[in-house]
Amino acid sequence: MNNEALANSFSELSTPLVADACVRLGVPLRLAPGGIRPLIAGSRVGGQALPTRHYGSVDIFLEAMHNARPGDVLVIDNSARSDEGCVGDLTVLEAQVSGLAGIIVWGCHRDTAELREIGFPVFSLGTCSAGPVRLDPREQGALLSARVGPCEVLRGDAVFADDDGVLFVARQHLDEVLTTARTIWQTERRQAACVKDGETLREQLRLEEYLEKRKSDPAYTFRQHLRILGGAIEE
Repeated sequence: MNNEALANSFSELSTPLVADACVRLGVPLRLAPGGIRPLIAGSRVGGQALPTRHYGSVDIFLEAMHNARPGDVLVIDNSARSDEGCVGDLTVLEAQVSGLAGIIVWGCHRDTAELREIGFPVFSLGTCSAGPVRLDPREQGALLSARVGPCEVLRGDAVFADDDGVLFVARQHLDEVLTTARTIWQTERRQAACVKDGETLREQLRLEEYLEKRKSDPAYTFRQHLRILGGAIEE
């Protein structure tokens, strides 16, 4: 799935729906730490990962962009450092004119006012006024993988980001995850419409039936009940 198709598929979805699809399918749930937030509320990103490890110099970002495809998402591993803002307005402008879809930073950004004016999707742990003053040795594979919290992100992994957070999906799982996420979305929209029309969620999900079943079978879970009904709320 190319970046255009990926972004279109995500346009009506959300990271909670993608996460629920992963759980339902038994696909590894690769969530970025919750501290990574969008600089601009309402930002949404769906695209293939362009992983980059930062060592103190902007050249690695420029090199990554030089080999990027339109719609790629720059995923920056800066080891969650809070003592430097590793991207600022010039890097973000370059990403924008290079056709990237967004930037995810496992670390901090700076030039916040300018970035808000640019309006490009940036997700990070927060801000730091100081830029990098270090210059560490570059490792092999610096443009092949990046770590974001517990997640190792590889070139071509799918990246999804919105107000609820950031998550990653391996390429081999992408089609089934997005298809399942859309099915969950459609079910939830139907359920929401029914609630608005006066049929409570408890009625739709036959809560009384579930409670009676649980009396005779304490091991019977609500998730089992939902799977039988084809409902969606927890996964």
